[in-house]
Amino acid sequence: MIQIDALTVQFGGIKPLDALEAQFSATICGLIGPNGAGKTTLLNVLSGFVKPIEGTILLNNAALLGLSPQRRVSLGLRRTFQQELVVDELTAMENVQAIADHVSADHANARREVATALDFVGLSTRRSVLGRQLNLFDRRRVEIAKTLIGRPKVILMDEPGAGLNEVETEELRRLLVQIPSAFDTQLVLIDHDADLIASVCVETLVLDFGKRLAMGPTRAVLDDPVVRRAYLGRE
Repeated sequence: MIQIDALTVQFGGIKPLDALEAQFSATICGLIGPNGAGKTTLLNVLSGFVKPIEGTILLNNAALLGLSPQRRVSLGLRRTFQQELVVDELTAMENVQAIADHVSADHANARREVATALDFVGLSTRRSVLGRQLNLFDRRRVEIAKTLIGRPKVILMDEPGAGLNEVETEELRRLLVQIPSAFDTQLVLIDHDADLIASVCVETLVLDFGKRLAMGPTRAVLDDPVVRRAYLGRE
């Protein structure tokens, strides 16, 4: 569970997050809002790449702010980015193994974890394919496999569905909904695909100009007229 209180980030005269209050307690939580709403900034704060000027964040009742990104990883926080960080010269398996080498002290167990993660995301038969030969969806699945290494407690995903076709998006949906039970972890998901958010997220937070516009059960949030005007652009 993630508890956020009075979280404020300021860049010059701009506050991408402004006294934000929120709690992510569901197994899969959505994070949506118009461009510039502060979504990625919030993930960057949670990951340790952006320092807020005010506020607190608790991860499973442990204070998160002040910890390095590496320390947050050791506590079980994982992250994907809008741009895949797949090394072209490494195979799919080697890309995932590189993460295992940093987060697991048990090398024998790490090898099993890598095999399990690749199998889970559907890449076991493509584990020897070089990164530069993988298509967009395969690269996205490599990124997800990397987050499954080392007993993750919370996985933050920044637009995993971006650029995927309808078939790939449906495969992604089936993959995402299985992660919490398969790995005993929580997902926090940013995506502009409202249908994907509606189909996988139990609860959703809507940001607008760095503030909480709405939060609650996903279907009720997406049906809120205020949210529809601000995020979906319709009444």
